[in-house]
Amino acid sequence: MLRILIADDHSLFRRGVKDLLADGLEDVTVGECANAYDLMEQVRQKQWDLVILDIGMPGTTGTDALRLLKAERPGLPVIVLSMHPEDQYAVRMFKAGANAYLTKASAPEELVTAVKKVSAGGQYVGIALGEKLVYMLRPGHDGPLHDLLSDREYEVMRFLASGKTVSEIADTMHLGVTTVSTYRSRILEKLHLKNNAELMHYALRQGLA
Repeated sequence: MLRILIADDHSLFRRGVKDLLADGLEDVTVGECANAYDLMEQVRQKQWDLVILDIGMPGTTGTDALRLLKAERPGLPVIVLSMHPEDQYAVRMFKAGANAYLTKASAPEELVTAVKKVSAGGQYVGIALGEKLVYMLRPGHDGPLHDLLSDREYEVMRFLASGKTVSEIADTMHLGVTTVSTYRSRILEKLHLKNNAELMHYALRQGLA
C-alpha cells in the first residue's frame, strides 16, 4: 500500500490528483491537506510514503514549506507541483530537497510516472525540464541576474513584481515590514535596478510576472 499525502489549497485540484493516482496506481491510499500547518501536522502524526506539494499553499512560501517538511522528515520523498513554469522554480526546489518537479499543466501525463519513480527511490525530471537543465548547466552558460537571489529574495521579488506593497508582502510571508524592506533593497542592488517600476519591467522581460 502506497500512502500519499496531497498538499494543495484547491479542493478541486486535490480531487483531480486523487483520481489520477487511483486510475494509475494499483494499491494507494491518499490523504489531503490545504495549508502548511495541516501539512506539518499530518506529517508528524501519520506515516506517509510520499508527499505531493503545491508551491503556493497559504501559510508559507514554497521553498520554506519544503524545507520545513524535509527538516521534520528528511527521508520523505516530495514531488513538487506548481503552476509556475519549470525554469522559474525547479532548480530552487531541487536544491531545497524536492525529488521531482512538475507543472500542473503536465501533471495528467507525467504524475503517475513521477510517483512510481520517486517512490522507488529515484528522482524525476520531465522532458521539458530536462532539456532546460542541460542548457542551464552547460559550461559557458550565464544565468540571469535573478539567479543570484536567495530563495526569500526571489519570493519577495515576485511579489513586488506583481504589484504588492511591502506591507502586503510582510503579511503574506509572515515577516516584519523592516525585514521585507531590507530584502527589497538587496534585490534592487543585485539586479542593478532603481525602483519597483524597473523591477516590474525586469520581471516582464524575464517571464517572471
